[in-house]
Amino acid sequence: MEYKGYPGHAEYDDDAEIFHGEVINVNHVITFQGKSVAQLKKALREAVDVYLEFCEAEGLEPAKPYSGKFSIRATPELHQKLAITAKAEHKSLNAFICKTLDHAVVT
Repeated sequence: MEYKGYPGHAEYDDDAEIFHGEVINVNHVITFQGKSVAQLKKALREAVDVYLEFCEAEGLEPAKPYSGKFSIRATPELHQKLAITAKAEHKSLNAFICKTLDHAVVT
């Protein structure tokens, strides 16, 4: 999902029976939730609009989303090990690397 260039990522919480999401690739926390996909998309739009209105009212420059794309070079052996480990965790290679990098950075 994306709205005004701000991509959102959402997951379904089976216990709470609700979708919850966050705008990704910005340095601010922008969250949204909904009980259906339609509600979730509407909540994303509302959350981004509120964020942009807040920035305007405060005279702040809104954070521009990162593209979320970058390339790395690895040896074929490391590439293979990463792919095998990702598959063992039932994740795509991209999801596995993102999770691993997320754990490696200091926030």
